[in-house]
Amino acid sequence: MIIIGVSSALMYWIILKGKMLEIGQNIVPHQKENGHWNDFITAMSHNLQHPLAILLAQIVTIILVARFFGWVCRRIGQPTVIGEMIAGIVLGPSLIGMYFPEFSAMLFPKDSLGNLQFLSQIGLILFMFVIGMELDLKVLKNKAHDAVVISHASIIIPFTLGLGLAYFIYHSFAPPGVEFLSFGLFLGIAMSITAFPVLAGIVRERGIHKTKLGAIVITCAAADDITAWCILAAVIAIVKAGSFNSSLYVIALAVFYVILMLKLVRPFLKRVGDLNATKESLNKPVVAIFFLTLLLSSYVSELIGIHALFGAFLAGAIMPENNKFRTIFIEKVEDVSVVILLPLFFVFTGLRTQIGLIDDPHLWKITGLIILVAVIGKFFGSALAAKFVGHNWKDSLSIGTLMNTRGLMELVVLNIGYDLGVLSTEIFTMMVIMALATTFMTGPALDLINYIFKNKDSIVPEEISNKSKYKVLISFSTPERGKTLLKVANSFVKKQSGNTVVTAMHLSLSSEMHSFDIKDYERETFLPVISESENLNQKIITLFKASNDIDSDITDTANHGEYDLLLVGLGQSIFEGTLLGKVLGFTTRIINPDRLIDKFTGKEGLFENSPFDERTRQIIAKSKMPVGILVDKKLEEINRVFIPVFSDDDAFLIQFAQKLIHNNGSQITVLDVIGQKRNSREIHKAIRSIEQIAPNHIMIMQERTIKKEFLENQDLMIISLASWKKLIDSQSIWLNNTPSVLIIKP
Repeated sequence: MIIIGVSSALMYWIILKGKMLEIGQNIVPHQKENGHWNDFITAMSHNLQHPLAILLAQIVTIILVARFFGWVCRRIGQPTVIGEMIAGIVLGPSLIGMYFPEFSAMLFPKDSLGNLQFLSQIGLILFMFVIGMELDLKVLKNKAHDAVVISHASIIIPFTLGLGLAYFIYHSFAPPGVEFLSFGLFLGIAMSITAFPVLAGIVRERGIHKTKLGAIVITCAAADDITAWCILAAVIAIVKAGSFNSSLYVIALAVFYVILMLKLVRPFLKRVGDLNATKESLNKPVVAIFFLTLLLSSYVSELIGIHALFGAFLAGAIMPENNKFRTIFIEKVEDVSVVILLPLFFVFTGLRTQIGLIDDPHLWKITGLIILVAVIGKFFGSALAAKFVGHNWKDSLSIGTLMNTRGLMELVVLNIGYDLGVLSTEIFTMMVIMALATTFMTGPALDLINYIFKNKDSIVPEEISNKSKYKVLISFSTPERGKTLLKVANSFVKKQSGNTVVTAMHLSLSSEMHSFDIKDYERETFLPVISESENLNQKIITLFKASNDIDSDITDTANHGEYDLLLVGLGQSIFEGTLLGKVLGFTTRIINPDRLIDKFTGKEGLFENSPFDERTRQIIAKSKMPVGILVDKKLEEINRVFIPVFSDDDAFLIQFAQKLIHNNGSQITVLDVIGQKRNSREIHKAIRSIEQIAPNHIMIMQERTIKKEFLENQDLMIISLASWKKLIDSQSIWLNNTPSVLIIKP
């Protein structure tokens, strides 16, 4: 305090003395002509119009809108990228610009679009770098023949059809001064592209990544990606050079550049990657080497004349093949590029897309023709090629459907063509609609194919589908939680191993998975759980899936598998613990369509406060069997178990007590709070049956006050969902002293 006081006095004295220095400096005092408040408003208005403020407002708006539409698409079973593409169109002149022109002009003024384009290009460079790294070139060696035939057929056929389409629409839609060769080549390559990241995500989400179909389609997509980007580089070179002969110099230089990267740069990077394959060793100087490689590669490819994105893609493809290294490095790049910068690209594309220009039935017919040509070329080309190399009709049609997915990569090609002046605004808009349509139809088309070619064999393993067995499903987020849940499951079925099925399931968000390390990730995730099952002598079935909607997939698996018990861990809500968090959490719950319907139908009170996070709530609501939610407090053993009975509705808990006594030899203490043993015939009968068989394993307590020492001496408390909510609402002192808790929804 003394230091602050002395410093303040000194500063005041220096300022007074400093005022004396202004004498003779001709300083003009600022006049407050409009008043202090008006001056403040003027300053705020000026701040809002600052380029940086506009850019930040654009980024915030874009991320929020993109996440919302991405969430909507996930809920209807569509890839997130479709939602982000739609978000771009919504924020562009097709919707917001048309109906709210003042707001659009304020948020996206023309002089700010340059900054937005610049950042979106940076995001694309980083994303193409990631795409290059996600390509597992080793898969091309295993299925090389089939992949080459199918992928090249899926390029040549749509390219030819696209070139033919260009012949018929050249006079009507080609920009003035653009040669037919340039227009036709870009239309052809736009028809030929496949969106590898979107396709890989769909394969993972559908759980076919381990199948023969999944392996071949990933391989085909990888080969298609490499070939298509090489063709695109050649097309860009021809367009920029003005003629095919002139482009030969550019193409020759590009080939030399690729050879240099493969033969000289790649071995060096492999050496660096092998020495720095852990997070600890991957320090800033090492990261700088790889980022410098990315930037130099992009710069050189731009100078050559084949676009910076090709250089970024090549830089990613030559990165060390060490899976651990790639995973670590992708995580460093992907969060910024995908979450922040990539949505800017979608919106910038949306700002160029003017659906209002297609205001004539003839134009919509041309749009339909473009979609038809795209589907015929890509779908039938891939399907027929797959059938030719020996695949059955179901797999062939599925390959054709998946290869027809365009999405993000299509938009990249279209934007390059638009920037080069090869594509007009009308044809650009039509092609964007085509990209949306072909990507959107992938999911429904796969469902239709699966419906037509129904497999007579059960999709569920026989040991799971056996209805005579008691089946337990544990769903875990981390290996440690999986081990604990397995202990709980084992304590219920230990001595009935021949008549039980225990399934351990792990779901991971598809957006966080990469095709090259999915097998390693699955093995590392299940290894501790499998090891624990061996220690417990408990046979388990493992299920792994990349999911787009984890809570729905958990309940779908549990319901379709007809499990008798589902065990999950308690998730933590990000909205709890702070005042702002509670406000945001309440708002989020209100605008959630699923919860909004539940509130209006009376399934959930409008202001109901749930003790669970959103995922757990959804699992509880959608599950058709008993659900156990474990609140883990370092559960090691399940020898001493405490079961409070608050009402007649808690009678079902005695069944779990019977299982624990029979299978695990647990000591059960039943707290009969209000004398339910006397009042409830069902509870009395259940407890009586246990006392007759194992009188030393069950004890009845009727005390209203439970001592802290008693709770601390217990391994586990089993309580009904309704009773747990009452404890939460009453803020019982039990909550501070309870052991691990298993909350059961009957």
